[in-house]
Amino acid sequence: MPDPPDSLRALPWELPHTFLGLDEDASRFADARAVILPVPYESTTSYGGGAKAGPRAILDASRYLELYDQELDREPWTPGIATLPPLELSRAGPEAACAELAAAYRALLEEADGKFVVALGGEHSITAEPVLAWADRLEADGRRLSVLQLDAHTDLRPAYEGTAYSHASVMHRVADRVGIVAVGVRALTSDEKRFADQRDGVRIFFADDIHADDGWVEEAVDALGPDVYITLDVDGFDPALMPSTGTPEPGGLGWYPVLELLRRVCETRRVHAADIVELAPVQGLHAPDVLAAKLLYKLIAYRLWMSSD
Repeated sequence: MPDPPDSLRALPWELPHTFLGLDEDASRFADARAVILPVPYESTTSYGGGAKAGPRAILDASRYLELYDQELDREPWTPGIATLPPLELSRAGPEAACAELAAAYRALLEEADGKFVVALGGEHSITAEPVLAWADRLEADGRRLSVLQLDAHTDLRPAYEGTAYSHASVMHRVADRVGIVAVGVRALTSDEKRFADQRDGVRIFFADDIHADDGWVEEAVDALGPDVYITLDVDGFDPALMPSTGTPEPGGLGWYPVLELLRRVCETRRVHAADIVELAPVQGLHAPDVLAAKLLYKLIAYRLWMSSD
């Protein structure tokens, strides 16, 4: 809503539609150390739909989170978290939409230098353009980006249902440019398995192996390079925790192991940016929306307060 005059500020307005309901001072772009970019894009989903409603559901749920984090013994929002308006991408097809996202994200990085940018999908296809933008930036300095991918699927198909810009192909699009550490995988094709086996830069931590190995977090962190982008597909969680997603798979990850992984990565690596994708909210089922919102808050908290930078 427009900023009311001072005489009306004391009236009982609802919380702003920003992350956590933060007010203007706490969410001012110029001062914020974290920036949230909603990308409610959905075009290539292959089973359940609804991911385009994910960003709004995360922002709505976030307004009911407690601001204090007992793990860190602080209110992690205090360095400022800006929430941008949602991007409305082209409907002329996946390739055109990705081109628009690439231009928008690169323009944002020019203005957000030094800020931690988190994109909210939408379907997983939105990940490629931020990853490639960061790969370009780091390669200019002789560095290589690693991508930590929380996901039930590898998303390594060269194309799916007629397009290389599918959510099922997003990691294949970036595999030549970055290292990939995929965690929680439990659904892939034989071709994707061969592709991963033949690439030195692709490492998969299968969900069944994770459940049998207490040391998997440190092993996954060790597989990453110094510079990291994090993509969190919510179907990486077990569907008992996260039923609100288009392609659920049984046997996924739990809440606390994921937090342990994210904290260790932020403590030991330079985490440049991130995204959370594939939440497809179900009317009347609020717990998954809250999980995604809390995941976003914990990720920002770890990045701003635990970072090795």
